[in-house]
Amino acid sequence: MSEFLNKKEKKEVIKDIILKLHSGMTLEQAKEKFEKEAGSVTPSEIADIEQSLINEGMPVDEIKKFCNVHALLFESSLSGLITDTESNSHPVYLFKLENREIEKIIKSLRELILNKSGIGLEDFRVKLKKSLTELKEIEWHYTRKEHLLFPYLEKYGFMGPSKVMWGKDNEIRNLLKISIAEIEEIDTEIKIEIYLEKYIDPLIEEIEGMIFKEENILFPTSLEKLKLNDWIEILKESEEIGYSFIEKPPETSHLISELKASISEEPEIRDTSTIIFPTGELKLKELMLVLNRLPADITFIDKDDTVRYFSDNKDRIFTRTRSVIGRKVQNCHPPQSAEIVEKILSSFKDGRRNHADFWINFKGKLIYIKFLAIKDEALDYIGTIEFTMDISELKNLEGEKRLFNEEDQSN
Repeated sequence: MSEFLNKKEKKEVIKDIILKLHSGMTLEQAKEKFEKEAGSVTPSEIADIEQSLINEGMPVDEIKKFCNVHALLFESSLSGLITDTESNSHPVYLFKLENREIEKIIKSLRELILNKSGIGLEDFRVKLKKSLTELKEIEWHYTRKEHLLFPYLEKYGFMGPSKVMWGKDNEIRNLLKISIAEIEEIDTEIKIEIYLEKYIDPLIEEIEGMIFKEENILFPTSLEKLKLNDWIEILKESEEIGYSFIEKPPETSHLISELKASISEEPEIRDTSTIIFPTGELKLKELMLVLNRLPADITFIDKDDTVRYFSDNKDRIFTRTRSVIGRKVQNCHPPQSAEIVEKILSSFKDGRRNHADFWINFKGKLIYIKFLAIKDEALDYIGTIEFTMDISELKNLEGEKRLFNEEDQSN
């Protein structure tokens, strides 16, 4: 009869569980008691009940004792959603929802081209640029696919998408970038036709082809190979990247916020001991905080080309998700640059080079990228550090600055 409990009765069950947890009840016992006595519960109900308990004077630290059970309950709630691929909280459903929005933009592009003779050249250029600029939001769709779906598929030995599809994604990105840049060159009717044939027709064809590949190959394969926990992690980590063209369904927002609330934000420190260096000493937590505070992104790749660590800088330049840990670094880059990464690592291993430097323009910033070979005292190669930094402001520095100003930002 637990399914007929009202919110007040569920609150009493949860309060009792919290108190019993404090007295020594195990998590499994707490979960069993909850499921038996309270039944199902929604994310919003949990939030309302917890707030009610706080309002009644129960200390927040006491309520946090329920968090581990809370997490188990919502993993269970997610299970019901994730096993249903038509659920509007399933990652595949969200990918498909984005594809439907992409198709709407493509349709409007086709209609604009079809009716171009009925509007002036300048109006055509303005509307074309508006549609193409809107289409740039496709970036988050492709980035989630590349940094979340691909790593999990690789874990099950399915390497094709990261080897081929990522390259096609980049072709679309490049076509879109060039299409926008070349709009200003359209100043005659003849140039319109040349522009459409050279840029827009291939762009539309590639985007529609990618939708077909995703929905007929990538997504069915992913559903076949990935396990429940993989989809849960993908759903959680999607928050870090963002969505294209859609608002997250309310159910997804509630579930993710509850899962995050139920998992401590404090990073796991497995060993609290102090690390002794020749030049000083740091506790593990201090070291972690130092690395995360550096004004640069750091990634460590071991001697077997496996990603083992990345700094968790809140202003990261390039996307990194935790699914990258344990992944071969060559697979973390699109095919166009994977070959370059392989050449750099090979040159480090055979001793021909100790570093490789690059700088690129990325989203309006000048980005400096440095690969550094890490070797031990015997000069044996143990891995590589990839160091990435925004040097846009640094390149404009002139003269000197010797004084501290109060108006200096303290980010």
